[in-house]
Amino acid sequence: MRWFQRMIAAAVLSMATVVAGVGATYGQDKIVRIGFQKYGKLVLLKGRGTLEEKLKSLGYTVSWTEFPSGPPLLEALNVDAIDFGIAGETPPIFAQAAGAPLVYLAYDPPAPQGEAILIPKDSPFKSVADLKGKKVALNKGSNVHYLLVKALEKAGLKYTDIQPVFLAPADALAAFTRGSVDAWVIWDPYEAAAEASTGARILADGTGLVANHQFYFSSKKFLADNPRAVDVVLEALNEADQWTRNHIEAVAEQLSPSVGLPAPVLATSLKRESYGILPISDDVINSQQRIADTFVALGLLPKAITVSDLQRKQGS
Repeated sequence: MRWFQRMIAAAVLSMATVVAGVGATYGQDKIVRIGFQKYGKLVLLKGRGTLEEKLKSLGYTVSWTEFPSGPPLLEALNVDAIDFGIAGETPPIFAQAAGAPLVYLAYDPPAPQGEAILIPKDSPFKSVADLKGKKVALNKGSNVHYLLVKALEKAGLKYTDIQPVFLAPADALAAFTRGSVDAWVIWDPYEAAAEASTGARILADGTGLVANHQFYFSSKKFLADNPRAVDVVLEALNEADQWTRNHIEAVAEQLSPSVGLPAPVLATSLKRESYGILPISDDVINSQQRIADTFVALGLLPKAITVSDLQRKQGS
């Protein structure tokens, strides 16, 4: 349990590096500032160390800043603290509503098992319908927010039938462990870590409910000024992605010390990932639009948005 608490606390504390990271870029003309989360394809790329060499030939250096989740990462992109990053389906929708100048570049195929509604190992709940009137912890505006909405809908419940408790992963873990909430909607690797450390059970994952895409973004200005650098990052990501697909156990062992999770937990998460990074398409943008429209209808998004406004245009 202690290793999980240390890992999740470190993810939150890492936000303190943002200011230092931004300050370090002043005075440098050609740098790619990448925002990454505790786990994901960008972590794999960072661990391989291949991007730096690829960009060096173009005259760029690379800086890396860690974030605990998608919403603060995209806020950093909004205020020009980073140039490139990754987030799930829901954070960019809220970011667009807030005016963030981001561009959808590419995405991962569906990985519905990579997020789930967890319940304590001794919980009496048998189905999502049992959550009626209960407290459910989640990170507001993250991918799991949409998973919760769709799971409740399938169970015949309204979003207003439960008591959402908006907590970042570190606080949600504490609340879940002490029984202050009845369920926790969370993503990997926190999902796999909670299963291993607390015996948490999966009440429902995204299967049949949500795609759980991960998206890659840059700021509009950075893409306009540095299109080749953006393409090199995506090419390097694809290489790391393909290598990982065929070496999951080895990658888990390699990442374990830096991520702060046991290799078997990371291997579980990696096996629930999807592989084969794809260029952004009309179909996936339309899927994003459906999510945005859902949040508008629920009163959770302040205004309607047109997701295709942020789609990377051919040749850019």
